Amino acid sequence: MLLVQLMKPFYTKLEGNRIKLVFAYQYFSIRKDDELFHFIPVEGKEIIVHAETLQVENLSEIFVFQKGNRFIRLPLYQLLLVSDIHMHLQTIIETNVHSDLSSSSLENAAQVIQELEQQNYERMIDYALLNRDVSLFNKLQQFKEHNGGFPIE
Repeated sequence: MLLVQLMKPFYTKLEGNRIKLVFAYQYFSIRKDDELFHFIPVEGKEIIVHAETLQVENLSEIFVFQKGNRFIRLPLYQLLLVSDIHMHLQTIIETNVHSDLSSSSLENAAQVIQELEQQNYERMIDYALLNRDVSLFNKLQQFKEHNGGFPIE
């Protein structure tokens, strides 16, 4: 059995419902019979995982590992079968992708808050007009002109 010694993607990217893990030199190594082989991006260099099912999609990708003048050339499906790569993939996905998703969720939340503030401002204008509250109407207009935004009060 092969053991993954080190597995750090060079970068991780979320593309739609796919998680792309790209590897480079010195970021991926395996141990076979007490010998350490380092990944070299000669053929395949990425693992694509479906974000919802967490299934690896590019199983035919060929990964090459080197120690001196010896090489191990493995299709990704075989690497998945004969090593403990699943544990490492799970850890990478949990740490990297959840942080990406949460940051995009924060951006979406900020946009929703801004839209709600806009709607609230418009309702306050309507309320001031409906009740013929000139003072409130003028305050709202002045606030918007001077601050370039909407009141949060």
